[in-house]
Amino acid sequence: MIAPAGSVDRIASALLANGLILRGGFNFTLGDVPPPGQSGAPAKSVLLVGQAGAAPWPHFLRWQEKQSRIIANPLDTWSRDVIGAVAETFGARAVSPSDKPYLPFQQWAMLAEGLKPSPLGILMHPRYGLWHAYRGALLFEQQLPIEAAEAPIHLCDSCVEKPCLKSCPVDAYSAQGFAYQSCLAHVRGANGGPCRTGGCLDRNACPYGTAYRYPAEVQAFHMAAFADL
Repeated sequence: MIAPAGSVDRIASALLANGLILRGGFNFTLGDVPPPGQSGAPAKSVLLVGQAGAAPWPHFLRWQEKQSRIIANPLDTWSRDVIGAVAETFGARAVSPSDKPYLPFQQWAMLAEGLKPSPLGILMHPRYGLWHAYRGALLFEQQLPIEAAEAPIHLCDSCVEKPCLKSCPVDAYSAQGFAYQSCLAHVRGANGGPCRTGGCLDRNACPYGTAYRYPAEVQAFHMAAFADL
């Protein structure tokens, strides 16, 4: 069991070695129903682990090159390996957004960083825009010295033009939500080349956080995973 004093900084340093960062956290309250921690007892705190921009990409590629076989969902597997090793070192339980039954990662992220969803459903970050992700979380069976997040400015509120809702050729995103089947058919179809090679046109149209935009190869990787190509 780790000692709270100084542990958060040491966890952040361990994650940074693989391009990952802490994305905030919080202590569960009496009204919450937290998932179990490492021993099976209810967790008392959670730290979100993720990325800003494509910082983990070179680390992931080096790991992938060393694998002796093709791995399904390799980025998820790499994330579990890296975050799991940190969890073991610091006496935590590592969990992933793709674990079943699904854990409320988006709600946790909103609590941890005070963010709100963009029109695309991706949480809007005041610095990273839409170019960030949550790759896992660390559950602890003791409270940690975590300061409550202050709600940042929600950039979407001041964005009048909303180019993120005007760039998709099949209007996949609208006030009615995400038209999954229309998006999937387009990406897989004859006219979906720009989306397959350069990523979602709506996401790329967002004017915020462009310094953190994923390179084309990273966006193509995620699009191929989405469309099962």
